[in-house]
This record gives sequence, structure tokens and C-alpha cells, in this order.
Amino acid sequence: MSDRMPSSHTLPYLTPEHDMLRESLRRFIAQRVLPNADAWEEAGFVPREILREMGEMGWLGMRYDSAHGGSELDVFSTVVLAEELGRSGYGGFAVTVLVHTDMASPHLHHAGTPEQKARYLPAIIRGEKIAAVAMTEADAGSDLASMRTTARREGDHWVLNGSKMFITNGVHGDIYFVAAKTGEPGRNHQISMFIVEKGTPGFSVARPLRKHGWLSSDTAELVFNDCRIPAGNLLGEENRGFYALVKNLQNERIVLGAQAMGEASRAIELALSWTRERRAFGATLWDKQAVRHQLAKRLAQVEAVRALIYQTAWREAQGHALVQEVSMIKALAGTLVNEVMYDCLQFHGGMGFIRET
Repeated sequence: MSDRMPSSHTLPYLTPEHDMLRESLRRFIAQRVLPNADAWEEAGFVPREILREMGEMGWLGMRYDSAHGGSELDVFSTVVLAEELGRSGYGGFAVTVLVHTDMASPHLHHAGTPEQKARYLPAIIRGEKIAAVAMTEADAGSDLASMRTTARREGDHWVLNGSKMFITNGVHGDIYFVAAKTGEPGRNHQISMFIVEKGTPGFSVARPLRKHGWLSSDTAELVFNDCRIPAGNLLGEENRGFYALVKNLQNERIVLGAQAMGEASRAIELALSWTRERRAFGATLWDKQAVRHQLAKRLAQVEAVRALIYQTAWREAQGHALVQEVSMIKALAGTLVNEVMYDCLQFHGGMGFIRET
């Protein structure tokens, strides 16, 4: 076992260009993120100049067309991005970026009119405007059909009423892609997507949410009280937003799985280094066969899930349906990263429970 950098030689999907991207991301994170991320954790958000710098590097619009400032890279580039953000060890920073790139802005990319894309997408890709997606509610998370936020048509406007909960980039966002019921009341799929800009009358941040983890992820509750937006802010077809949300959840699960495996890989690297140095009962922890077995087991599990993620990304690029694969990623990656973190903390003993370490 080693702390090698994953490369084009470890997975058949990756090329030397992906290796270069990985190296650039790792260098940026070492120079701009790691020295400052503890301060961001205390502040509760990632400064927007970091997103602007990432935009200048072409990392916020990797799969978008060059006409709007995108880089026109492939799906594997997004997976590499998510892995390296996860390796930073700061989940709040990672998810701040990934919500912007892979959970919010794809709705505009896939469903926006030429006018909507021209107006909003370039600033999002440059990192000048921060994007958020407002889907989750206090009583409706993955159960989209049960959402209660509504939008009704009044002449040349839509009027939104309701609230959203646990919204990443909620306080410091600039452009929100909001899901609301536009059909019959009750549990159904008659949902539409809307573009709501910060400062729109009737739209407010009810409160920032304090969390136990992902501390630098700006998370908030949003409220819409007779929020009037132009009819042209409908994103995609009326009553078809449910299907747009479900479709993008497939991409979200790929990148969140990649983030989790980046976190897990880095934790194993740190534990590996520690066990080779830490001495107990006259020998290093690495000299204990049980420790080596457990590390080998966890690394094998991480590599297996990582291979699944890249295979699923490949299938997405081929246009295949991914319900089974992304469900597998969701079931495995989140559980595994928590198990890996627990084991690695235990390997570090008391030092693993100290914030500075």
C-alpha cells in the first residue's frame, strides 16, 4: 500500500490529460485551500474569490460548451474534480463547489433557453455568481412528489410560496434554481423549475443552519412569500421539473460518490503513514498483522467502489440508464466512507479525536 496518486495507469478510463487535471487540482488545493480551510470552517462559508479562482482555471464549467465559457471536457474530468475536492479533507469546501458545478448549474445547462443560458451561465462558469438548487423541504427530501412549495401563474409572472430547507450555498448564493408545484395540490409529479435571483422581492433567507459537519458549507433555510418572478424565469417545461430533478440526481450520486472515495482514500493514506510511525508495546502499529489486514480490507473496498463510480460515469457517457448503478453508489459510498473514517480515527488513538489533527 502506498500514497501514490491515482493515474491513467490505474483505471482504463483515464488519460494523461486527466492526470494533468488531477495534478493541477491537487496543487491548487495544497496552495489555496489547505492553508485557509480551517478559517472557512470557523466562518461557515467558502469565500467567493476561491470560486472565482477556480472559474479562471476552467474548473466550474468542465462539461459546458465553450460558447458560454465552458471547457467541454468529459464526465471523467468531473469525477476527478470530485475526488480531489474530497481528498482535501474539507467536505464543506468540496460540496460548496460540487453543488455549484454538478447539482445546480446543470439544470440551466440542460433545460435553459438560449436567452437564459446567455444571461446566467457565463457568470456561473467564471465563479462570479454562485449557484444553488432549492429542492429539499423540511418534510420532503428525496420524496420530491411531496413538496409543498407552489408556483401559480398570474399574467406575465409566476408567484412562489413556500420554504426550502438544507440548501447548500443558500446564504451566499446569487442564482437559485427552485422546484415548486405547478399542478394539482397533493402528492404528485406536477413540479416545475424556476430561476430566482438573490434580491427578488418576497424571497429571503430565513436563517443559516449550524451543522455538526461540513462546517464551511453555507447551508440555509429559504422562504418564498408571494415571490414574483417574470414568466420567462420558468426553467424547462411546465410540470416537467420532477423528471429533470430525478435525471440530475444520477449525476449528483456519481460526483458525491467520487467525493466520498476521495475522502476515504486520503484517510487511509494518513492512517497508513501514522501506523508506520506510531509505536506501542515495543513495535509499530504496522507490525501488527491485524492492523495491516484491516487497512488492506478498507483500501480494497474503496478501490472497488471507485471502480464502480468510474464504470457508471462511462455508462453515463454512453447514454445508458443508470438507476441501478447510481443506487449502488449511493448505498455503498456513503456507508463506506463513514466506516473508513471510524477505523482510521481508531488507528490514531486519542490523537484522532483532536481537532488539530
